[in-house]
Amino acid sequence: MANSSMNDAIDPLRPVDVVPAKMPSPPAIPLPLNACDAHSHVFGPYDDFPFATASSYPPPLAPAATYLAMLDTIGARRGVLVQPAPYGTDNTALMAALRSGVGRIRGVAVVNGDVPDEGLHRLELSGVCALRFNEMPSPQTGKPFAGSVGLDAALALASRMKALDWHAQVWARCSDVPAITEKLDRVGLSVVFEHMTCFDPSLGTGHRDFQNVLALIREGRIGVKLALCRVSKLPPHYQDLRPFHDLMVEANARQLVWSSDWPYVRMGDAAPDVGALVNTFDEWVTDASLRHTILVDNPARFYRFDDWTARHIFRKGNPCH
Repeated sequence: MANSSMNDAIDPLRPVDVVPAKMPSPPAIPLPLNACDAHSHVFGPYDDFPFATASSYPPPLAPAATYLAMLDTIGARRGVLVQPAPYGTDNTALMAALRSGVGRIRGVAVVNGDVPDEGLHRLELSGVCALRFNEMPSPQTGKPFAGSVGLDAALALASRMKALDWHAQVWARCSDVPAITEKLDRVGLSVVFEHMTCFDPSLGTGHRDFQNVLALIREGRIGVKLALCRVSKLPPHYQDLRPFHDLMVEANARQLVWSSDWPYVRMGDAAPDVGALVNTFDEWVTDASLRHTILVDNPARFYRFDDWTARHIFRKGNPCH
């Protein structure tokens, strides 16, 4: 025990005291064929995939096999994995999970602006189709989260991302969404914003920041992930978000994808049940055609599932075999 404690102290990148990932219950109504959870993360196993930087939260144990079991339980045939900050620009765990998904999973990686072309090519072959950029400061320090990469890297990478038909995924404050969109527009990059654009529900739907987001959705200039748990002040039913969610769907359902944010880092006992989140979505979006658009059609288009499968999964020597 003493040796273990000493090792923990000198090697914070290989976590020992981890939090088990919360597994879901099946949703009340089965998801449609090829439904996609468009935002989750994998963590571990840490002997194989230590962190690149010390984590600012108790790390979950959520390896690829556990993640795939989560998708199976909720009935999602497809998923999108997003590189979490503690892994920094070491996308090894993400790439391994994509390979284990055999074309079922697409990835959103993190790289620096000077990444070599060979590194981007390896990511693309593994199933990566977007890069993540973080403009959300840590609430503890007011500085960028350790391991994150900011928007300047997106501007530096724009021409190479366009050549690969990749988009930018951005975690940012709602008030910053218009300016970020303009910057990415100028370099020809499409953008998807995480966590419903992180608006403050206490300000109401009429606040200019949320109205600006609605205008950008309506114009088809941004995509948005409908993930409730990071924005709502009223778990587990999230009724404070219902008016915002309704207005986003009304503005332009073709620009929205549904996501769980599993396995819920920094949430502790407030972590939701993914099956219950699916139930909430079904209660809020009652039209079957709209549900199919958001759960199936949009993620297939945003993350090019069919296109990538046709080009890669049957290619001889592809790492997804």
